[in-house]
Amino acid sequence: MIEPLQILRTCPLLSGLPDDALRELVPLARSQRYGAEEAIYPPGAMQSQLSIVAEGRVRICSSNADGREATLAILDTGAWFGDTVFSPDAPRVFGATAHDDCLILDIPGEALRAILQRYPEGYPVALDLVSRRLWSVMSILQDDVLRGTEARIGRRLLFLAQMHNNSTGEDGATSFRLTRELIANMMGMTRQGVHRVLKNIEAQGLVEFAYGRVCIPDPVRLQAYIETLD
Repeated sequence: MIEPLQILRTCPLLSGLPDDALRELVPLARSQRYGAEEAIYPPGAMQSQLSIVAEGRVRICSSNADGREATLAILDTGAWFGDTVFSPDAPRVFGATAHDDCLILDIPGEALRAILQRYPEGYPVALDLVSRRLWSVMSILQDDVLRGTEARIGRRLLFLAQMHNNSTGEDGATSFRLTRELIANMMGMTRQGVHRVLKNIEAQGLVEFAYGRVCIPDPVRLQAYIETLD
């Protein structure tokens, strides 16, 4: 069993908090296991909590009245979700589903906001990360309307790299579990269509695939490349 304090220490959103603050959160945190394909919460849920993927993977998704699902992201171990933790009266836009058997650590929103009031040095990091996610989502919307397939796929990879920024090292490299097939599902495309586009991005050293993982060696280079595309 992974210790809650260990999980909290690896969460980027909490990285601005001192260790004493994290220790105060430990008794307030709750861990829960979910089986693969089990709903964690549906779209529109009125929840205010920060959730951290301690084991397994989580799918952030939505669905229409016919049950057709659209996937925004698949989050690997260490990623966090639940941006409405800072907006307790706002409903979740997307739902969350266990992609694999997974363990989730939840921190009540009220408790986290109280900790940040007592340790305001944690706010700049948290607000920066939430703002970056908002920028990434807005960029995806813009690309879906105005840009071609390669820009859209590149932007989605960049978004996923940002979602997993806990694994970003000094060199900027980010790695997480993801296959070409899952990328195709997220983009609403065939695997063959996505593969053709990814081959071009791979050829330029902007993305690498191996053993069911994707590595983005330099997210800044990938972003610069996306901006050159029509």
